[in-house]
Amino acid sequence: MINVSVVTVLASLSVSSDRSQFFEYESVSLSCEVQGNSAGWRVMRNTSRGNLSECNTDWGKQQGSSCIMLLIPADSGVYWCESGSGEHSHAVNITVPVGAVILESPALPVTEGDSVTLRCRYQGTPSDLTAGFYKDGSLIRTETTGKITIPAVSKSDEGLYKCSNSKGESPESWMTVTIENMTNHMNSP
Repeated sequence: MINVSVVTVLASLSVSSDRSQFFEYESVSLSCEVQGNSAGWRVMRNTSRGNLSECNTDWGKQQGSSCIMLLIPADSGVYWCESGSGEHSHAVNITVPVGAVILESPALPVTEGDSVTLRCRYQGTPSDLTAGFYKDGSLIRTETTGKITIPAVSKSDEGLYKCSNSKGESPESWMTVTIENMTNHMNSP
C-alpha cells in the first residue's frame, strides 16, 4: 500500500468589513489567516493598472500579518495572500470608485442558505436613498430603504451586482455562492 499525503494550504484573505467596494479615503485592514503559522505570508495585489506588488512597498502599512490601507481609486484591484514558497489564498477584488455611490456586498464567498444583505450607500447624507438593485445588468428590485436581503442565497444568486440611486450608480461586484461541504452529507446515514 502506498501512502500518499496531500498538503492543502488553508489560507484566506480577510477584509476588515467583508465588502468589496469602498469610498475614497476609507481605511481597510487586509489579513492573512492561515491554519497553523502565518509567518512568511504577505498581502499582495495587482491593481487595475497592472502593478503587482506587496504591502509595505509603495502602499499599505504592514502590522503583523495584516496590511492597513487608506484607500484611493488607484488601489482598485485584486488582493490575495502569498507565502514565501509561492502558495496562494483565494483572491478578493476591491473597488474604490471615483463616484460617491457604492454597493456593499460580501467580498468573500457566501455559503448556500446564508442570508445576505446588499446595501446601496451614498458618501454623504442621507445614506439610505431609494435604490434600484441590478443582477447581471437587469433590475431585480427597487427599495426605499436602500438595501435588499436575500434570506437564503442559492447558486442561482451568484452573479454581477450593482445599484443606483438619485446620486449615481455603483460599480459592479461579483458575488460568489459556494455549496456547503458535501463530505458532511456523504457521511450522514
